[in-house]
Amino acid sequence: MTGRVRRVPRSLLSVPGSSERFLAKARDVPADGIAFDLEDSVAAGDKDAARRLVAGALAGFPARGRELWVRPNALDSGLLEADLDAVVRPGLHGLHLPKTDDAGTLVRVGHYLDYLEAVRGLDAGSVRLLAWIESAAGLADVERICRASPRLDGVSLGSEDYTASLGVSRTRDGRELAYARARIANAAAAAGIGAIDGPEADFRDLELFAAQAESARGVGFAGKFCIHPGQVDVAHRVFAPGDAELAWARSVREAFEGAGAGVVTVAGMMVDRPVYLRALRTLGVMGG
Repeated sequence: MTGRVRRVPRSLLSVPGSSERFLAKARDVPADGIAFDLEDSVAAGDKDAARRLVAGALAGFPARGRELWVRPNALDSGLLEADLDAVVRPGLHGLHLPKTDDAGTLVRVGHYLDYLEAVRGLDAGSVRLLAWIESAAGLADVERICRASPRLDGVSLGSEDYTASLGVSRTRDGRELAYARARIANAAAAAGIGAIDGPEADFRDLELFAAQAESARGVGFAGKFCIHPGQVDVAHRVFAPGDAELAWARSVREAFEGAGAGVVTVAGMMVDRPVYLRALRTLGVMGG
């Protein structure tokens, strides 16, 4: 993929939708995106109350340039329709769909959104989607999933559920995630969308969080799911180009555009069009 790639948040902070305290604290967290959670962090008996709290939060939450997402319950839970009815309203940027095991999930949710946008006066296609890949089945269909909906901005790796579906344990070095990360990143890039890495459960260990974020970025991920505000700054540091990287990209762009030729030399390295396009991506020129 050498064209435009849809942008995804560098940091997407999960906030339990049933906790008024956490919802209030999230108002001042400088994450790129806030994900109000109606799924795993909400007990079965608290689902109705969480919907009301999240709907109220969306109505008055100070976005300040942040994207406001909601993670509803899964399509097969019997709860998704009520979740969408509660939260598809002005202020919602998109839905972070859990348990996306096949492309058909995105198609069906897209139909729900088409209807809700129409009856609530929202622009058609304005509610965006991110899809959680959380199982071996989802990974097996990830290429079709990444192309299933024009609403789809990106895909996320749900590492805990994915490894559970394989019957393997999580490790500190994340070797059990290497194949999934590479395949998800490749499928996302081929479809022109972004990829967001899943959370680290040990939220106190920021070194571990940074190491896993760097591994994910190394294969093409553009952001990471955060479960604690303390992880946000680390995600921003890892997923932003450093000074040296930006300087390299500027020198490549200047040399390539100035030469008017197909190949130039920069600091002893051959630079052709693919390298030039990578430099533009680093500079944000080709971002979606």
